Amino acid sequence: MKKVLIIGANSYIGQKFHEYINIFQGQNIETSLVSASNDSWKSVDFKTFDAILHLSAIVHKKEKKNMKELYNKVNHRLAVDIAIHAKNNGVKQFIFMSTAAVYGITTGCISKETIPVPVTYYGMSKLAAERDIVELQEESFKIAIIRPPMVYGDGCKGNYAKLKQAAKYLYLFPNYHNKRSVINIKKLNEIIADIILNKLTGIYLPQDDEFFDTCRMVTEERNAMGQKTILFPGFLITLLLGRVKMLDKIFGNFYYCDEKAICLKD
Repeated sequence: MKKVLIIGANSYIGQKFHEYINIFQGQNIETSLVSASNDSWKSVDFKTFDAILHLSAIVHKKEKKNMKELYNKVNHRLAVDIAIHAKNNGVKQFIFMSTAAVYGITTGCISKETIPVPVTYYGMSKLAAERDIVELQEESFKIAIIRPPMVYGDGCKGNYAKLKQAAKYLYLFPNYHNKRSVINIKKLNEIIADIILNKLTGIYLPQDDEFFDTCRMVTEERNAMGQKTILFPGFLITLLLGRVKMLDKIFGNFYYCDEKAICLKD
């Protein structure tokens, strides 16, 4: 039985992973949740846990110049402090939830050779935490880093949920197809559990077996609601991509090159 402490009690991934373990992996893994924002983690005895899953972070906020220190404090320094505390208290594994935002691009293909060059405070703070946490790795303290693309699933907020909601009204839609990496929360949970059970290390780029296609998603969602969709030529999208950021997020290609989840070894 692996005992795992989830740092980020209010996070979507943390709550869903806790639920997943109780339903599917209860005989192998036992999870506990604690918040990092109010220093609750400091009152927990880390010595009783085999692994830490660190999820606490500032995310989904419109960034402003005066927020740089907040991102560094929470996403970088706090994560490193908790990792150091875990190591000093005999925890055997630390799993850090990072992000695809560390690459600093919004369109294109990310391969094993792509060098992270983040451009947002979110991405920069996550990459800084990655680098400092990896330095802590030893034979007795394993480090795994996960860089998920857009996560979706039951109860998930964010761009996927917004697009799914908007599909009700999109009876006219451009016939333009793209490729984006996404990952369902259930598959992400399975990958996290596998990392824990096998005490794996490395940097992971997980994604669904199929790329997300915005046009296909909208038409399938509307079909499920019994509504038809009129598709019109998407040549205008082609002209505007790279010029309108919102269209880049909706129709641009942004994906991990490998079809399956891959691991970047140390």
